[in-house]
Amino acid sequence: MVDDATLAFREDVVALFPGQGSLSGGAGVPWRSSRHWDVVERVGEITKVDVAELLLTASNEEVVRTDRAQLATFALSLVGYYELLDLGLRPRYLLGHSLGEFTALVASGLLTLEEGARLIGVRGAAMARAADAQEGSMVALMGAEDGSLEALSDLDGVWIANVNGTGQIVLSGTRPGLDELLQRHRELGWRRATPLNVGGAFHSPLMAPAQVELDEALLHTKWGTTEAVLISNVDAQVHTNGEEWRELLRRQLTSPVEFLDATLQLPDSVRVSIEMPPSGVLSGLTKRIRTFDRQVAPTTLHEFQETAL
Repeated sequence: MVDDATLAFREDVVALFPGQGSLSGGAGVPWRSSRHWDVVERVGEITKVDVAELLLTASNEEVVRTDRAQLATFALSLVGYYELLDLGLRPRYLLGHSLGEFTALVASGLLTLEEGARLIGVRGAAMARAADAQEGSMVALMGAEDGSLEALSDLDGVWIANVNGTGQIVLSGTRPGLDELLQRHRELGWRRATPLNVGGAFHSPLMAPAQVELDEALLHTKWGTTEAVLISNVDAQVHTNGEEWRELLRRQLTSPVEFLDATLQLPDSVRVSIEMPPSGVLSGLTKRIRTFDRQVAPTTLHEFQETAL
């Protein structure tokens, strides 16, 4: 494991940690030669899931299942983060999207790899069971008109799940609720509505059946300390205390991801963003929220190592 204690923080850099929606089949192949690939193996050993196979050979359809996608995304993002440390760069600011918050907590030192993998294993499996018990999904909305957010209150069985930018949100809901949304989105003031290929209605009350298992896992979690700055999806505030994060991760299960406000919480002095693999989604979101001098989202290990940071 990387020992980052001797590395000075880069005060102008934020590391972005993606959620499970960023993962696609074969995402691990360009990173297989990393000297930190053993992280993938360790996550597999801890959780009794073949995470390496998920990252190397699973199809898009196979990795979309939430209990698989969460572990695979978590492990691959940490491979990228430890490669970043090898380059001598330690970001002061860490910002994750949904699942990515767990990865950021491990990167910060507030959670060990073992604790993080254990929590995600429990969370992903519980969420998958909740999704099986109540069929639901998610729809992305873009191109908001005045009053379009308020107009969504006319719909039954849908909830705001992600606030990813100005005029760009994701709704979770039941199938009937989302079907109505897809039919009426222009009437409600949204230019575009796109169904997402996900395994459930995440960050909504439909995930409530997973709460007991996650709460129990969090109750037994041991926390470290950190000097990094972590910004929560739940309230878009900085939190560096493990006990605070215990409650935030608990609330996160059924609360909206306030990614827009969390990104705006970054100080103006943060001028560079580096997205961990599987990368691309968060860089696309953040560049629409605020200005950076540089944004890096390497898709391969070689590209990462060749990037001058």
